[in-house]
Amino acid sequence: MLCPVSHLADLRQQVPFDLALLPSQACLVGGAVRDALLGRRREYLDWDFVVPSGAIETASAIASQYRAGFVVLDKARQIARVVFAHGTVDFAQQEGKSLEQDLARRDFTVNAIAYNFQQNRLIDPMAGVGDLQRGELKMVAAVNLADDPLRLLRAYRQAAQLQFALEPATRIVLQQLAPRIKTVAAERVQAEFNYLLGSPRGSQWLLAAWQDGMLSHWFPHANLSSLNAVGCIDLAIAAIKNQLTLLERQQFFQALGKKGIAIAKLASLVCADVKTAEGELQRLKYSRHELRSVQAILQAYPQLSCLETSPTVRQLYFFFAELGKYLPHFVLYALAHCPHDYHSFIFELLAHYLDPGDRLAHPQPLITGKDLIDKLHIKPSPLIGQLLTEIHIAHIEGKISDEQEALMYAENLIDTN
Repeated sequence: MLCPVSHLADLRQQVPFDLALLPSQACLVGGAVRDALLGRRREYLDWDFVVPSGAIETASAIASQYRAGFVVLDKARQIARVVFAHGTVDFAQQEGKSLEQDLARRDFTVNAIAYNFQQNRLIDPMAGVGDLQRGELKMVAAVNLADDPLRLLRAYRQAAQLQFALEPATRIVLQQLAPRIKTVAAERVQAEFNYLLGSPRGSQWLLAAWQDGMLSHWFPHANLSSLNAVGCIDLAIAAIKNQLTLLERQQFFQALGKKGIAIAKLASLVCADVKTAEGELQRLKYSRHELRSVQAILQAYPQLSCLETSPTVRQLYFFFAELGKYLPHFVLYALAHCPHDYHSFIFELLAHYLDPGDRLAHPQPLITGKDLIDKLHIKPSPLIGQLLTEIHIAHIEGKISDEQEALMYAENLIDTN
């Protein structure tokens, strides 16, 4: 149950400047008010104020008083930002003749609540507090969503963030407006997808977004099976946590990186054909790292069925060499996509990877290409790389153990061929 009085009192304590510097009609709006009413406290402030006039002047005066950063974000619309050490505060000119008209332009009722610090008054013309109490995300008006189609995707992201339900009438409008999502800039769309991909709560809402037609333009090859696999990646994470020791878990998630889970899910949504997947990711402006990660996963996955039954050292060597640092991403993807019978083998692969001394996953070179050139008098050529590969494999198989044996092994290979 909401307790606005106590939560808003807590909000007042977070104000990073003297409230006397605010115009009497200035109001905090949007997510900061919503989160305060829900008792959700942010470590880093991201506040938005609406003022009837003089937004840029107000921001400039506060920034000057506190020697904070100051940026004019939109001179025509009178929007400016003050940057403090622990957050940003934006000031925007009121749109319309009244605050109520400004709030009526917003996306969802829970984001159309304002708080006036000077008057200690909550302004809620769209009945957003009631929707907060019901845990329901409800549109202010269909035209507001149509005018800014990115708000269509934000519905699913905010439902995931707040753990709210989508109001049925709102969801119908989302379905009707879904084709408009293709008009939004790719970078903005990617940001919304990234939250849904990176959050365990996002998987169910990603499925809902697909069901409502929000993914068909950006991920044309996504289907029910691939969306279910996205959810299975969350289960795979739980399985990994149960299987590994504390140290191994730390190693795994450190190697996976902040974007690793999202990358494994992303690989589930794109086409299984590597070239086609590359085009889909480029269209969404994903980074080179994300492209390379997904490519590595998709290239490696078809090999799994061949490796699962009595793989040779050579096969495993090339498998690890090709995946490299992307093996943890592949493990998540494979656990979610392959039959359960394969899981024990996938965990064996992971055990190799998590052992820094494992020669198969982390081969230690006995000699270098320069050694081969200098001591065997070989000219630089592709032969050097071929010899080093064979030496690595022989070392893993226990056929050689030091530099001298490696050189002799290389000589024998040259003589034989």
